[in-house]
Amino acid sequence: MNKLAVVSLSLLALVAVSCTQHSRVNVDRLVENYALVTIPAPDLSGITDNGKEVLRLYRKAADEVDAIYWEQYFGDRDALLESISDPVQKTFAQINYGPWDRTTGKSFVQGYEDRLPGAHFYPSDMTREEFEAWDNPDKSSPYTLVRRSSDGTLETVWYHDAYKEHIDKIANYLTAAADITIKPSVATYLRSKARALSTDEYYDSSIAWLDMEDSKMDLVIGPNEVTDDQLMGMKRSYEAFVLLKNEGHTMELMQYVSRIGEFQQDLPGDPAYKTFQPGTGSNIFSCDALYYAGKANAGVKVIALNLPFDKEVQADRGTRTILLENIIRTKYNHIVGPGGRVLLEGDYAQHLSSEAFFWNIVFREVAHGLGVKETVNGKGDVQDALGRVAPCLEEVKANAAGILMVCKLQDHFDIHHLFTKEDALVTFFASLLRSERFGEGEALGRASIVIYNYLSEKGAFRRNASGKYDLDFGKMEQALSDLTALVLRVQATGDRQYGEQFEKTYSKLGPEYDQDRMNLGLEKIPADIRFNFKF
Repeated sequence: MNKLAVVSLSLLALVAVSCTQHSRVNVDRLVENYALVTIPAPDLSGITDNGKEVLRLYRKAADEVDAIYWEQYFGDRDALLESISDPVQKTFAQINYGPWDRTTGKSFVQGYEDRLPGAHFYPSDMTREEFEAWDNPDKSSPYTLVRRSSDGTLETVWYHDAYKEHIDKIANYLTAAADITIKPSVATYLRSKARALSTDEYYDSSIAWLDMEDSKMDLVIGPNEVTDDQLMGMKRSYEAFVLLKNEGHTMELMQYVSRIGEFQQDLPGDPAYKTFQPGTGSNIFSCDALYYAGKANAGVKVIALNLPFDKEVQADRGTRTILLENIIRTKYNHIVGPGGRVLLEGDYAQHLSSEAFFWNIVFREVAHGLGVKETVNGKGDVQDALGRVAPCLEEVKANAAGILMVCKLQDHFDIHHLFTKEDALVTFFASLLRSERFGEGEALGRASIVIYNYLSEKGAFRRNASGKYDLDFGKMEQALSDLTALVLRVQATGDRQYGEQFEKTYSKLGPEYDQDRMNLGLEKIPADIRFNFKF
């Protein structure tokens, strides 16, 4: 072999090693973006032996949900993980429940293309146009998969049929828990949920869940969120939360339930877009999370819930807001507080408040149950009318309307805690910068980018040459009011074309995003957390 060939091969080998090392370094950093947090074993001193067995059965049911979610979002979990030899890359695949970085949708595992908008809910070659032209009454159900039959045509498969083996196990665990619980309301809920999972008919189980107010333990389980379906915006993902209620804090939060109608009327915008009357059965619980599974555990971890999503249940009975108090504290201590001190000028950083963060989250979740659920011009359900853009706009509405409610309550001294309206706005902005890091691959990330860009356009903040932010509280509050009114209008009129264009215009990441991310990275501020459960 001549010298030129040897040199060429050496250079190629060097490039290959360099690329491999660069890829490995990137994955290392991506995993480091999710701080490993231990969720300690709960204090079960007040729980009976029967109650402890119920919790064990909840955990087993949640593990079956986890298996369903892998199939639903990606496919064959074991085949993917066995194909990855690098332990760090394998960890990142487990964080993301697949070979795609959820913040970008990009593949980080060789041999896999980037994430498809429809995940594993639809055939990989199906287009939106083919779906819309297809005449099938079950296609728009949140609980059907779309597959190709042997002749190449589209067909639906109900969730309870597609995942029957896992569903049967879950139903057995829930029935067993119902048989030993000492709480009649819990037994009713668990049996109803077992039937719902086996039939994909959830109205009765949702009502039973809202009726279950006297239990210290809770299990949220089933297909809930539609955010994974970025093609049609309709298919729901399985998830599970095992929860322990903080009864003292729950009693404090419940004082706001009777004011749901007042909060609805206080929303900005045209009164015609606020005719929906939230059900009077709404409630607010404070809980500690013991276990996450499925969608709940994938990528960015939620810190609060507002369920059920079904508009019929919301109209008849309302919703339940659940604050995951231990996770809220953890995210503030690891991310929001430290990140805010890095990115905000000192005069503003002193307004960062863990109390404000908690109450901002409370009313963000309350806001999910407000607004409009049915279009006012005959286009039907808001979710159906807006399609894939609906989840992002809903997150925009909830975040903007939630902080507006906190500001209004503070103006009238209606939140009796040691933080100010300025604390609430500063902490909201710090959390917004945190959520922006979730990127365009998740609805919450896109919503945060939309809010950031809208506030920037309205002059609500200024990013200085130092990379730190100054805020204009008056302009910020007005911009959030205008943004809430705008989204309510789009939802109420079902204006999908405007909604898609609005999201496209405002969800573009600017150079500030990369600079903020770099500054946070230099200070080792994680983007989110992952769990080591001791339960």
